[in-house]
Amino acid sequence: MDAETWDERYRGADLVWGAPPNRWVEAELSDATPGRAVDLACGEGRNALWLARNGWRTTGVDFSPVAIEKARELDTRHEVEWLVGDATTYVPAAPVDLALLSYLQLAAAERRLAVRAAAASLAPGGTLLVIAHDSRNLVDGTGGPKDPFVLYTAADVTADLAGTGLHVVRAGEVLRPVEGADRPAIDALVRAVRPTVG
Repeated sequence: MDAETWDERYRGADLVWGAPPNRWVEAELSDATPGRAVDLACGEGRNALWLARNGWRTTGVDFSPVAIEKARELDTRHEVEWLVGDATTYVPAAPVDLALLSYLQLAAAERRLAVRAAAASLAPGGTLLVIAHDSRNLVDGTGGPKDPFVLYTAADVTADLAGTGLHVVRAGEVLRPVEGADRPAIDALVRAVRPTVG
């Protein structure tokens, strides 16, 4: 899906993803020491806003101008820097302590570009957190995109990180309850850290 398609999707609903942060973002980062963060493919900004409200100096980036405009409207206290940009090519002005990719839906080659760009943006000690609809979700889970080409696994992300110097501290499936569904959604979660220098 291109930016124009996402623009149409964001125009068609109040909030596509809801206002609360993603459960895995909250679970993985609640105890983290705040620093500089970038939320790539941030959509309407729910995770970026949560990070900012928990002390992170946050930039939210999405290639949909409509999503970024909605995020700005939600950000009534001007807590986040919002930018229209592409997750596969965005480079922050300075290294970040957290790079977040939450439910980025791209084919493998583009996904690899985004994951590696996010990894390259990290300062020493910085964390990369990737959350996605797992490939297995298509058959065994609930919700998510029906296009297998934009689904992936934690192992795929780990392979994308080869040679980046990041240390993977968590990689695997996590089960997300879905209201009204008889089975959970299956998500892939990868948390990786750039070692500190010296």
